[in-house]
Amino acid sequence: MAPQTRNSEGEPLSKGAQLAYRPIGLIGGIMAGVVSGAIFKQVWKVVAKEDDAPGALQSEYSLPEVVLAAAVQGAIFAATKAAIERVGARGFTKVTGSWPGD
Repeated sequence: MAPQTRNSEGEPLSKGAQLAYRPIGLIGGIMAGVVSGAIFKQVWKVVAKEDDAPGALQSEYSLPEVVLAAAVQGAIFAATKAAIERVGARGFTKVTGSWPGD
């Protein structure tokens, strides 16, 4: 059974508040993808001195190069997504008085 979501006072968060946060979370996820993609491109240019990161199906790159690029990209995306979600949750709490997750 999933844990019940609660507000900042420890009271259960209403279904309405949970539903109200969903679009915010969705927009945050899209923003995280866009922002992290831009950050990754800049990081890769500095680290590898190449404009584009290697893709999994590009034969001119070795397996370690492809895996390293994917790992760096994943780490940047995860960190960016967490930061954007946290900012969205804090804004939601300021407006509604309820924390959207727990």
